[in-house]
Amino acid sequence: MRKKLKDKKRIIVKIGSSSLTHMESGHLDLDKMERMVRILANLRNQGKDVILVSSGAIAVGRKALGFLEKPQERTIKQACAAVGQARLMMVYQKLFAEYNQVAAQILMTKDTMLNDISRENAGNTFNELFKMGVIPIVNENDTVSTDEIDFGDNDTLSAIVTALIGGDLLILLSDIEGFYTDDPHKNKEATLISVVEEINDELLSMAKSSTGCSLGTGGMAAKLSAAKIANASGADMVITSGDDVRNINRVLEGKEIGTLFMAHKARDFSIMDHIKTKQFPR
Repeated sequence: MRKKLKDKKRIIVKIGSSSLTHMESGHLDLDKMERMVRILANLRNQGKDVILVSSGAIAVGRKALGFLEKPQERTIKQACAAVGQARLMMVYQKLFAEYNQVAAQILMTKDTMLNDISRENAGNTFNELFKMGVIPIVNENDTVSTDEIDFGDNDTLSAIVTALIGGDLLILLSDIEGFYTDDPHKNKEATLISVVEEINDELLSMAKSSTGCSLGTGGMAAKLSAAKIANASGADMVITSGDDVRNINRVLEGKEIGTLFMAHKARDFSIMDHIKTKQFPR
């Protein structure tokens, strides 16, 4: 079942703020970023299309501007994002350049997906970048978002991007090792679910709305929502720990790590319908 993952050709990797930063200080973990960039560049060298969906703009901007706690006001979040996004991309560009890899920045909003023309243009841009051998780095355009500060979370954004570009594997690097029967931070009896063939009501009841981290926004409920989008669009999805970014390679080697959500393409799947109605395809 997992062996087929090595054959995936269009891979989306999402990493959250909590996985990108040091827990003690909130500053970027440059060693981890360097390892991840090397892995992604090497996947590109193998001829695979790669997208990185990276959180962290607000977290980086907040540190640069001297905020000790995560800001709550939208205008302050957007100001932090404006500063942090530029700094974050500067780091990524330097790291990718070390491996002779060109990276591009794509900032998206819900309006990008709701408008037929802009959605088509976004898809065309991704495809042209793939042809050029470029790795797109995607984030929500926090500085101009009006509906919410983000899509709800970058888990959802990464699933929508997966559907948009016809990705066949989405890897979510999380602050826990996968999907558990309960919150493992609170319940020592919680067990890891290795494979999910279908997301049912029982699984949804297990999901938690928050992981308890002060940096990230996407809890298990958001990850299940992302899985429903990705799976219905025809992509497998794996949740695994972001503590060790080499888990990206382990997933593609077919190792039994994290939780694999198996694809089951829906005939009537529509990205636009999902965003408009906030209903996930069944």
